[in-house]
Amino acid sequence: MHESGEDYIETIYLLKKKKGFVRSIDVASELNFSRPSVSRAVGILKEDGYLTVGKDGELELTELGLKKAKSVYEKHTNLTKFLMLTAKVNADVAENDACRIEHIISPETFKGIKKYLKEHRDELL
Repeated sequence: MHESGEDYIETIYLLKKKKGFVRSIDVASELNFSRPSVSRAVGILKEDGYLTVGKDGELELTELGLKKAKSVYEKHTNLTKFLMLTAKVNADVAENDACRIEHIISPETFKGIKKYLKEHRDELL
């Protein structure tokens, strides 16, 4: 899956948690993308089995989509914490950098970061 697909999946996941109901217009608004761009992406994600679209326009992540979204979100949150703790950057900088890194980080490196955060969890409080 491409970086943009991961961003869409993560956004749908977070909006669903926050609002309970997600439509393409919500995703467009959240990401500041055009409705046609979101419509195209939704079609691709639907074809690839990551989501379904209800008759009412509600976007629902499939089991595959939910698994992928949770994985991307886990990377995002852990990388944000890691950057704040180790690089001492503010939350906005850490969040933006984590969003870029989450798409390219190797499983081995991410595993090491999770281990580091677990060992240093008291410093995060």
